[in-house]
Amino acid sequence: MPGYLAAVAAPTVTVATARVDRRLMLCACMFLLASANFIAAAAPNYWAMLVSRVLVGIVIGGFWSIGAGLADRLVPADSTRRATAVIFSAVPLGSVLGVPLGTLIGDLAGWRVSFVVMGVLSTAVLIALAVLVPPLPAEQATRLDVLRGMIRNVGTRFALLVTFLVVMAHFGTYTYVTPFLERVTHVSSGLITVFLLTYGVAGILGNFLSGAAVARHPHAAFGIAGGLIAFATLMFPLLGQWDAGAIALLIVWGVGYGAVPVCSQTWFAKAAPHAPEAASVLFTASFQATLSTGAMVGGIIVDRTSLSTIMLLGGTTATIMTMTVLLRTRSAPA
Repeated sequence: MPGYLAAVAAPTVTVATARVDRRLMLCACMFLLASANFIAAAAPNYWAMLVSRVLVGIVIGGFWSIGAGLADRLVPADSTRRATAVIFSAVPLGSVLGVPLGTLIGDLAGWRVSFVVMGVLSTAVLIALAVLVPPLPAEQATRLDVLRGMIRNVGTRFALLVTFLVVMAHFGTYTYVTPFLERVTHVSSGLITVFLLTYGVAGILGNFLSGAAVARHPHAAFGIAGGLIAFATLMFPLLGQWDAGAIALLIVWGVGYGAVPVCSQTWFAKAAPHAPEAASVLFTASFQATLSTGAMVGGIIVDRTSLSTIMLLGGTTATIMTMTVLLRTRSAPA
């Protein structure tokens, strides 16, 4: 649910606050996130927890649609790509640190304390944004007609297509990688955390490698990212039966997926250089809607077939994405 809410919130929040200082909006998003965590910590029932998740969905859509495209306003032009990579390093860093940290705190002190800690950290980020980030007045009002115009753009449609394919492939499979490691690879519960941490570290590496490559070779960088995900997921049913094979494939997979957010955001930005915030809105909305759909579709397929089948289907989807990028490169080389 948070993913679908984020997809709706991205255009809604951005358009509704088009003339509001972007630093103020980032602070408002962090205030909502802190509130959501404290509500979850004190939740007396399911519905209170649901309200918390609704707020998280709004925050994801609003924060990323505004924040993802701010690199060029915070650093010199020649550092924009590297700054974008730093911003998107939050995705694999969150995977590496967030789940293990939350699990550890929950084991030691209870799940409510985990939410309290996250609420405190969110408050600290809110203070840091208010103190350290300069004022960022809205430069261009993002209106619905601007978003509609972007969707009619051929470059934007192509960015939507390849992002849909690669995100479907990734979240349709990675959502179920832990059950695969448990039931097929037979990895112990303690080692699974190590495997996933290794994947996350590889994701950080892929994130920064793509930040350096995508400026010069946007098509090649995105195509290689999709190819790495395709190779890892297609090989998982075969090589993932052994610990060494599984961890090697997770490294390949992590490097590939770590590059995806930076590459996708860059493609959207290149398709609409005149409207960077609108590009971030479409990137965020499409990404969040697709990741939720991928996880849901993957679950339906796993329930009716097997964990190996979803890996093969995800790998096939990533292969189609890679071939699509290669065809685009032939017709419009970067």
